[in-house]
Amino acid sequence: MYKLPGVPTFPLLAVDIGNTSTVLGLADETQTLTHTWRVRTNRDALPDDLALQLHGLFSVAGAQVPRSAILSSVAPPVGENYALALERHYGVQAFSISALNLPDVTVELDTPDAVGADRLCNLFGAEKYMNNHEYAVVVDFGTSTNFDVIGRGRRFIGGILATGAQVSADALFARAAKLPRITLEAPASAIGKNTVHALQSGLVFGYAEMVDGLLRRIRAELPAPAVAIATGGFARTVEGICREIEYYDDTLTLRGLVEVWASR
Repeated sequence: MYKLPGVPTFPLLAVDIGNTSTVLGLADETQTLTHTWRVRTNRDALPDDLALQLHGLFSVAGAQVPRSAILSSVAPPVGENYALALERHYGVQAFSISALNLPDVTVELDTPDAVGADRLCNLFGAEKYMNNHEYAVVVDFGTSTNFDVIGRGRRFIGGILATGAQVSADALFARAAKLPRITLEAPASAIGKNTVHALQSGLVFGYAEMVDGLLRRIRAELPAPAVAIATGGFARTVEGICREIEYYDDTLTLRGLVEVWASR
């Protein structure tokens, strides 16, 4: 087992910094997330800006300030600025996740240090769903949609990176000026009766079929059955539409961060 710096104290702040959104959570002594927030990732925010953001979130929720912190980031230098904000204003030294400081994780990639920190956290968050399964696939619906293939014993086997649903929609709207921007939500039927209906069908149902198809391909390549878990901002939109996904967990990556902290 590895050792995180300092003595683990609570509340613990877990911060998952993505390209579009940053998800934050406070965990108590039982490792339960008592508060969660989702904010827009701002690469221009300085440490003092982020300290004000944190102060506002804690104050509005009536939450205690953190006494320790752990973070994952795929959007430099935002992670470094959160760490500076926590150190300067809360006296907290944050632990930042990487493939190099998780020695009980096996990354079976050509370049192990290239895997994103959030994907490593999913190894830990997915464990509660594996039960008797040797494998799990985490489908993380973010700016990109990541399919993380996980083996028992915290093995990161590999995965698939696909364009995110909102990125696909934005690209379509940018190249077809006459098409209206729409809300990405499932329509009542696949056959559209108007432009908005037809767009929603293609972007939501079409995306769900892509996810299901890739999950079938992944499962066909594995030597044993795999359980599929969805997380990320778009996951709830396709809940009940994707037939290949068994579980939906909005806080999977945050829980993974807490599990990393607890497994020291």
